[in-house]
Amino acid sequence: MTTKNLAFVFPGQGSQKPGMLSEMNQHNGLVAATFAEASDVLGYDMWALCQDGSAEELSQTEVTQPLLVTASTALWRCWQASSEAKPSLLAGHSLGEWSALVASGVISLEDAVRLVRLRGQYMQSAVPAGKGAMAAIVGLDDQAIIQACESNSTEENLVLPVNYNSPGQVVIAGHTDAVESAMAACKDAGAKRALPLPVSAPFHTPLMQAAADKLAEDVEATQFNAPEIPILHNVGCATDEDPASIKKRLIDQITAPVPWTQIIEKMGSMGIASVVECGPGRVLSGLNKRIDKTLLGLNIESPEALEAATTQV
Repeated sequence: MTTKNLAFVFPGQGSQKPGMLSEMNQHNGLVAATFAEASDVLGYDMWALCQDGSAEELSQTEVTQPLLVTASTALWRCWQASSEAKPSLLAGHSLGEWSALVASGVISLEDAVRLVRLRGQYMQSAVPAGKGAMAAIVGLDDQAIIQACESNSTEENLVLPVNYNSPGQVVIAGHTDAVESAMAACKDAGAKRALPLPVSAPFHTPLMQAAADKLAEDVEATQFNAPEIPILHNVGCATDEDPASIKKRLIDQITAPVPWTQIIEKMGSMGIASVVECGPGRVLSGLNKRIDKTLLGLNIESPEALEAATTQV
């Protein structure tokens, strides 16, 4: 039963944490089954790593990406087993778009975790360690951040806005020196904070083109289906029914900015009233509230939260 005003959103890197979904796993066997399915593909015990690994281990890009897709898929399956309500729209923040693909039946979980592990490997190796950086700019309007980046960017020393997370929160990325210069410029322009992020690769910039080229070959060789539930894609901020076109959007996403503010605003304009965050943590719920206060934000990472959400949509 499709619920017209209901959307699900899936988080990206940064939402992982040691011990995530432990409470849900005690109440629902779908969690263990989903992690076992992904573990068979990757050749290691993902649940053990998820529960016992350090925050540093879980933040390694090639580990983080399949881990989050698996966790989000486990929660999606828990929702399906608990509620007849089916969202009319899906979206994912960067990596989270791959979780949306699984939920929509575009690809299998097995293919998703295989591909995002490669995605993480390719992204991490695209730029030598120390050469790239990312930083969050808080409390400055988008245009001022764009201007700060343009003023401190050259073809050889690049910095760009890459994640439009919410009004007053934008992530910039590029070559380390250029990012540091742009951070200083943003502070001079009145930013409340300019915070370096604990990553060593400048995601969502043209510096990731080598990663995009490599992943394109793997994606092209993988079966994609037409989506069963429309996905509002990062690239183009639009839905797409053509599997070949969806593949291209996923590849382009690696070097393109994430327009999360625009995605949530568009959901509101499409009649969405309730947004369920399907993944560990509540990062997206916090961003969504700052983007559109009229949206009802829900999460399902615990049994209590899942039960409450099923009664509100």
